[in-house]
Amino acid sequence: MTLTTDNRKVAIALALLAVGMASTQDAIIKAVSGAYPAYETVMLRGVVSLPILGVWLARTRGLHTLATPHWRAVILRGLILASAYFAYILALASMPMATSVSIYFTMPFFVAAFSGWALKERVPVHRWIAIALGFIGVLVMVRPGGSAFQPAAFLALYSAFAYAIGQMMGRSISQRVDTLVIANWQNIVYFSVAALIGMVVWGLNLSTESSKTLSFLTRPPNWPSFNDAIALGIMGVFSTGAMMAYVNAYRLAPANFVAPFEYSAMVWAVLYGVLLFGDFPDRYTWIGAAIVVGAGLFMLWRDGVGKRQAIG
Repeated sequence: MTLTTDNRKVAIALALLAVGMASTQDAIIKAVSGAYPAYETVMLRGVVSLPILGVWLARTRGLHTLATPHWRAVILRGLILASAYFAYILALASMPMATSVSIYFTMPFFVAAFSGWALKERVPVHRWIAIALGFIGVLVMVRPGGSAFQPAAFLALYSAFAYAIGQMMGRSISQRVDTLVIANWQNIVYFSVAALIGMVVWGLNLSTESSKTLSFLTRPPNWPSFNDAIALGIMGVFSTGAMMAYVNAYRLAPANFVAPFEYSAMVWAVLYGVLLFGDFPDRYTWIGAAIVVGAGLFMLWRDGVGKRQAIG
């Protein structure tokens, strides 16, 4: 099938495929978080994904394109996204997947809130309503002050915040720098940050077992078993595949059409949570997730209506 610039059926398939691969990657990370440190999993992911993206760049654009004049902005965005990624996987170590994913879905609300400041746009009333509802949903899920509250929820929330900053930066950078160049730099930064964390943790002997999150961050590196090495290799392939699928999904259809299909991650999160980790969401997670997803879909719908009225 030939990919055109407006092919919504293919865009849906690619978005669902990307979400499935990204969710599988998350499940693998959560599964190995009790045996390997976070920095090792990210480095092993890079060992697989960097050659794939590097060869792709070399054959299509040439490695010289990495020397972009906008490298400072690209690397700064990569550092912000690396901090978001580490925050998210550290939250996964302590929290059920469904809860982590639901909190992450506040990311569009941060983007909506920042657009007024960063892009000098007026933020419509419906976006502020959606933002407020989204954070009410988060409060329902994490229940601050209650016995079920987990501090790792702040990591998941920070992850959404930092990803939103990265997305806002990406809108400008992607107009000046090739997407594949950005993807290669992003993976290089991820690998470099993971290596630096590993050297600091190992060199200063910061290992601690005080919590699942801190243990996942500071555990000494372990040589992976054959099965774990295969799983971590698959994680690298899936992370690359998800990135490619996301890029093409948003290239083939409008963003407000593609974005709702990302909420299919909730299905994967619940499925993997129940089958692999015995984490069945409680009623507060279901209610909070429904509020967050509903608010996000409401915002996307109203944005689409506004665009159609402006065109009409």
